[in-house]
Parts: sequence; C-alpha cells; structure tokens
Amino acid sequence: MTRLRRHLPALVIAAIGLAGAGGVLYAWRLPPFQGGEIRTENAYVRGDVASLSPRIAGYVAEIPVDDFEPVTEGEALVCLDDREQRQALARAQAGLAGAEAALKANTQAIRSAQARLEAAQAAAGAARAAVDTADAQNARQARLQAKGYASEATAEDAILSLRQAEAALTAAQSQVDVAREAVASARIGTQALEADRADARAAVEEAKLQLEFTVVRAPADGRLGRVRVRPGQYVSQGATLMSEVSSRVWVIANLRERELADLRPEQPVRVTVDALHDRAFTGRIARLSPATASEFSVLSTAAATGNFTKIAQRLPVRIEIDPGQPEAGRLAPGMSVVMHAERRG
Repeated sequence: MTRLRRHLPALVIAAIGLAGAGGVLYAWRLPPFQGGEIRTENAYVRGDVASLSPRIAGYVAEIPVDDFEPVTEGEALVCLDDREQRQALARAQAGLAGAEAALKANTQAIRSAQARLEAAQAAAGAARAAVDTADAQNARQARLQAKGYASEATAEDAILSLRQAEAALTAAQSQVDVAREAVASARIGTQALEADRADARAAVEEAKLQLEFTVVRAPADGRLGRVRVRPGQYVSQGATLMSEVSSRVWVIANLRERELADLRPEQPVRVTVDALHDRAFTGRIARLSPATASEFSVLSTAAATGNFTKIAQRLPVRIEIDPGQPEAGRLAPGMSVVMHAERRG
C-alpha cells in the first residue's frame, strides 16, 4: 500500500498523458479512432461574387436598388448622367445621315456622268457618219473634176468639208474620253464615300455603346452586397460600386492528404451549416484540386535548411449541393460548414 501511494502521482500523470493523447487522436480522427467517416470543419460555402464597376466615368444620376436586394440578370443597378452620351449619339447619327446623303449624291453624279458619256458617244457616232459622208462627197467631186464635169472650187469645197468633219470627229472622241474619265472618277469617289459611311456607322455604334455603358446592369441573377455609391457622386472608370453574389453556391472542403485515398468524384457527402443551427444538406464531390493548398500560396514551402518537420497537407475538394433542398437558398458564401463523408476504399 505504501508502494502504491509512492507511485500514485506518477500513475496520475501517466493517465492524464494517455487521456490527452487519446483526446488528440480522437479529435484528429487518427488510429484507432478514425472510424468509418471522413469529417472536417475546414470547409466553407463559396459562390460567385462579382465586383460591379462602370465602364465609363460620370456622375451618378439614379440608384434604383438598395443593399442586399435580390436582382435579376440585366436589371439596372446604377444609372449615370447620360446627357453627353446622348449628344454624342445624335452627332454620330447626323454624321451618318450626311455620309448616306453624300453617297446618294455620288450615285446621282455617276448616273449623270454616264448620261454625258452616252451623249458624247452618240455625238461621236454622228461625227463619224459626217466624216463618211464628207469622204464620199469628196471622192465623187474628185471623179467629176477628173472628167471635167466639176470645177476646181467645188472639189476644194469638198476637201474642206471632209477636213472639218474629221476635226469634228476628233473633238467628239475627245469628249467621249472626258466623259469616260468623269464616270471613272465618280465611281472611285463611291468607294471613298462608302468608307466614310462605314466609318459613320461605326461611330454611331460606338456612341450607342457609350450610352449603354451609362447603366450598370446585373450580370446574373443573385443578391447585392452593400451599395457603396450615392446619387450625385462622381465615379471613375473601373471603380467598385457594389458586389453581386450569384444564387449558385458550392462548398470547398480542405481535407487532409491521408483522407484523399478514400474519396471519389460523385461520392455523396453531407454538410452541416453552423449559421443554420447545424442544418444538414446533401451534396456530392464534384472535383478534387490538382494540387494542395500550399502549392497555390505565394511563399514556397520548400525547406531551405537541413532541419525538416513534416507537415500534413490539405487538398481542396469542391462539393456541389444537391438542388431542391429546403432552405438551400439561405446558404451564403463564407459560411462555415462541417463536411461528413463515408470512408471508402
């Protein structure tokens, strides 16, 4: 009995140490307490959180939404003063109208030039016929003069008429060439005017885009975060006005590497949410990360000295929540959850 009393403090310390070690092994689900379930509290709800910014700078004219409101895709969230953009659109549309009018005038000019060319060609044809007539008359007078039936003056008049007809033909052919060049120039001008019209149309489309950019719209269905802007405030391009959280959420669970061998894609899991009094939701494993979380960190985890301490790594696992579950709409990104999964070999 005296010996037992002498070793009692050591026995108590040993029992406390064994109990502490057992508690640690149980808390970390290490042998012999690993059981048939994989469980981790290192899990959180995730979702698409988009920071909404204007594509142009301007003064805020209207904010038709408020903090934490549900919104639908395409809904107007912030309206900027659009008077300058509307004026720019009106100028661009006027420029387009002018370019189209110039193109129509050029088309009419081509038709007029073509008509002048046809008239010049007709005049050239008449001049050619006059040359043929004068040439025949000259030949006839020459034959009559040779036989003594026509005077020399008459023959000279015939030659003069032929020369005049030939000069008139040359002038008519020159007018044809001038008219043909006028048609070619008008057609070349058409290409330039069509380019001007295309440029004016692009200016109109750009002005329409700038006008559309005065309204910041919801990119998808979801709920807003805190609205950080007020009417009358000047906002710069790219400034964060508010955030939108998509209605689609999932869970990222960071599991210890020793537990990965017992997990498979499409494996059913269960998650309990702290914020909903540990309410359970079912889901499935969608994908496993291609690398551990430490590999995505900025600082390298490679040991640079001769000393080394092995640290258990964790690998993120994406879990998709099964649709149609009651109160699933209350899940919000950032909520803490506990993941439970059956251990499978």
